Amino acid sequence: MDPSDVETVFVAGASGGTGRATLRLLSSRVPTVRALTSTSAKTDDLQAAGADEVVVDDLLNPIVLTDSLSDVDVVLSAVGSDITDVWSQDEYVDGAGTTNLLDAAVDAGVEAFVMESAIGVGDEPASPLAAAFDVAIQPIQRAKATAEAAIREAPVRHTILRPGVLTNGPRTDTVSVAEPGAKLWGSVSRADVARLMIAAPVTPAAEDRTLEVVAKPSFPDRALHIDWQLPGSRHAGTVTVDTTDGGP
Repeated sequence: MDPSDVETVFVAGASGGTGRATLRLLSSRVPTVRALTSTSAKTDDLQAAGADEVVVDDLLNPIVLTDSLSDVDVVLSAVGSDITDVWSQDEYVDGAGTTNLLDAAVDAGVEAFVMESAIGVGDEPASPLAAAFDVAIQPIQRAKATAEAAIREAPVRHTILRPGVLTNGPRTDTVSVAEPGAKLWGSVSRADVARLMIAAPVTPAAEDRTLEVVAKPSFPDRALHIDWQLPGSRHAGTVTVDTTDGGP
């Protein structure tokens, strides 16, 4: 996609840490930011964070989802289950919910779909940290893997990001991204992940790829060099994010 073609972006998981960071970054760059929440009480907070429109729906039992995606160019899925859901849920928003979102996006003709997954998802060789994720939250990781597989098979441009341990730290713009199996490990701020999510649909090198993402430690020998682009601003033209040692 050309950066100037992004008019409407739909953010699922908008009330979470990555979702809110995504809203803040998008609010000055695209004409319409539409946020999804399962709780109407969060509407005012999401609008304050940068959403132009707020949709209230449940991804595990959607009612208005398809209509809400009718004029959307890009879907960013930052949904995620809490670790306590492992013992209390039979299905997860990471899996069935993301798949419902994907199906609705394809039906609506959405051009690009980006998923925030997690390091350790998938069958590729994993770092000890990623292997620990699998042990601790195995059902959620399996759900994410199912959603990832559905995204790869769907007729839509996609990017799947697998971040390490998520933090609430500031955006550093110095992340490492690598193909699955690179055995990255470490942490990354939600703000850094958010920036990659909004950049992925307009970055040619991110098209139809799955990428591991960490910030600390850095992995210059394993990381890819990607010239990340950002959607055009309401007040300025396209912004190019330079990549050094694999990070933007």
